[in-house]
Amino acid sequence: MSQQVYQTKPSGEDKSRRARMLILCPDRAGIVATVSQFLYEQGANIVQSDQYTMDPEGGMFFMRIEFDLNNLESSLPALQEDFARVADRFSMKWSIYRAGRRKRIAVLVSKEDHCLLELLWQWQSGDLDADISMVISNHEDMRQLVESYGIPYHYIPVTPETKAEAERQQLELTEGKVDLVILARYMQIVTPRFIERFPNRIINIHHSFLPAFVGGKPYHQAYSRGVKLIGATAHYVTEELDAGPIIEQDVQRVSHRENVSELKRMGRHIERTVLARAVKWHVEDRIVVYQNKTVVFV
Repeated sequence: MSQQVYQTKPSGEDKSRRARMLILCPDRAGIVATVSQFLYEQGANIVQSDQYTMDPEGGMFFMRIEFDLNNLESSLPALQEDFARVADRFSMKWSIYRAGRRKRIAVLVSKEDHCLLELLWQWQSGDLDADISMVISNHEDMRQLVESYGIPYHYIPVTPETKAEAERQQLELTEGKVDLVILARYMQIVTPRFIERFPNRIINIHHSFLPAFVGGKPYHQAYSRGVKLIGATAHYVTEELDAGPIIEQDVQRVSHRENVSELKRMGRHIERTVLARAVKWHVEDRIVVYQNKTVVFV
């Protein structure tokens, strides 16, 4: 059988010179000036800078900077070594990412395809600046769809008896090969062992506006309560079920006229857009996690 392979469209922007810096530290005077001066002395040109402080009097400070630097690949190690001294002075937690290095994504999915489809469409159009390296599923339903995009599809069935072995296979497939895991309506609970391998790098889409209607059949719960809003929540996965740092949420107004099927249809649309936004912001290095919250620079 012939297979059509889709290629992502190039963004048209040269990112070979661009890097992104994320900073988290206690707030005090001089942080912005010191970081800006440091980058200037390194020969870097700041193209975007965002910052947020929780409380100027003793709170936490968050910063995201994009900058261009000639010969970035060879210059970045020395820049990082020199910046470590600045970071120590301000007790910073910090990281630098090369914008030209596309993050590798593994998507885990079960039988519902709407969230996976949104990611595939955005990836194929070039709106998602990342590489979908593989799709892993506990069902065969999505194989033809995924392989039509030229993406490897791995079927790993999961039962209570085989869950440990299934996870071992998933870790073997993803270890060192992906930077981010997306649970695109993957109807299995990932274990602490799996979460430990990808801290703040597993994004789940929850089919309700957390913390309401946690657990199964959220639309039935919503219908029985006569809700006037339904929503979806994208969050990082932690060991506590559906309680990880929230990245994005959205809602849509409903009325007594919508039945459960209509609520589900409307909910699927919200889920796909909320998840796609969260994934986009992660791969563009726009999220800083602090305690159980996120600061998202958009």
